[in-house]
This record gives sequence, C-alpha cells and structure tokens, in this order.
Amino acid sequence: MKKQVMVVDDSRMMELHIRRLLEGTDYEIIAYCEDGEDAIACYGDLFPDVVTMDIIMPGIDGLETARIILEEHPEARIVMVSSLAHDDSIHEASDIGAKSFLYKPIVKEELLRALDEAMA
Repeated sequence: MKKQVMVVDDSRMMELHIRRLLEGTDYEIIAYCEDGEDAIACYGDLFPDVVTMDIIMPGIDGLETARIILEEHPEARIVMVSSLAHDDSIHEASDIGAKSFLYKPIVKEELLRALDEAMA
C-alpha cells in the first residue's frame, strides 16, 4: 500500500513536478492544496501520511499552516519546502515540529529522503 502525500503549494506546476518525481515510488499524492486555509481544512478530512508544505504562499504562510495543523494533529508529518535558503526558516520549521526541510528545485533523491525521514 502506497504512502499518501498531501502537497501544499500555491504553484500547480510544483504539484505536477512532485507527482512526476513520485511515479514508481512507494508514495502517491492524494490531495493538492493551493493555500494554508485549504490545507488546514483538508488535513482533518484525509489524514495523509505526510505533507509537503511550501513556506511562501498567499494568505496563511506555510510555517503558520504547519503550526496550526500540528496543534490540532500532533501526529502530522510535515516536510517544509522553500526556495529561500534562510537558516531562520529551517530552525522555525524544526521548532514547530516539521520532520524535514527541502529546498527548491526539488530533485527525486532529496524528496524521497525527506519523505522517508518524515515517515521514520
């Protein structure tokens, strides 16, 4: 049985890219959310095995979205994704309970490592 992934990113192209990277792996995308509000609502309905969460999004950013999801669902496994290489973001993501951190552009090996790390 494949592990279920929810992708949260304001770019549909990123969701399609992650979908391509996950082809032929033990992971499958079961949901795509364009913003934090949608992700918060969707998480409680689906309970995916792992979430990839972009940091910079309109409305509620990814860090705040992750914080809210983890407050409501402490068992949630969230992998933060960003194009910004700021140490503050990594530390903040870790402090709120994110399991891993990925930089864009995402490559298959790093994506799978981060997902496996989150699942461990």
